[in-house]
Amino acid sequence: MTTLIWIVALLVVVAVYLSWTAGRLDRLHSRLDAARAALDAQLLRRASVAQELATAGVLDPAASMVLYQAAHAARQAEEEQREVAESELSQALRAVFAESGQVEAVREAPGGEAALGELTEAVRRVPMARRFHNDAVRAARALRRHRKVRWFRLAGHAPFPMAFEMDDEPPAALTAQVG
Repeated sequence: MTTLIWIVALLVVVAVYLSWTAGRLDRLHSRLDAARAALDAQLLRRASVAQELATAGVLDPAASMVLYQAAHAARQAEEEQREVAESELSQALRAVFAESGQVEAVREAPGGEAALGELTEAVRRVPMARRFHNDAVRAARALRRHRKVRWFRLAGHAPFPMAFEMDDEPPAALTAQVG
């Protein structure tokens, strides 16, 4: 009878531990979903501000066209092409704002100071949001690699988390203005 009690106690301890691990994994997946939503919001904000600036008439026509096309492509990209489109928007922003003279030209235009401030904030927030997302992905992946999670299928049918890799380096002329 004592052996049976020990076996039941051991099974209860294992069940509690697995339940705790499943709850932890669920919280990590929730954190991952929230981080992805925040990243999507920041990427959309950056593309919207860039597109708005491109159509405002404060940039030269070639720069406006490059920026508008990259921002439009980033906003319309399918999930599989999103990282590439967002990287291209980053490259377009660096190309348009390669020199501080372009920043000054935008600043001197009516409403340019506000538009430039909004773009600078949007450009600075994207790397932070991506870092938070990728940290959540790293934590979820680490837990999902454990044998107990795989053997007992504690992750359920949740897809394996994927990091969001893109070129998110901001234009130096924009970040230099905030300093």
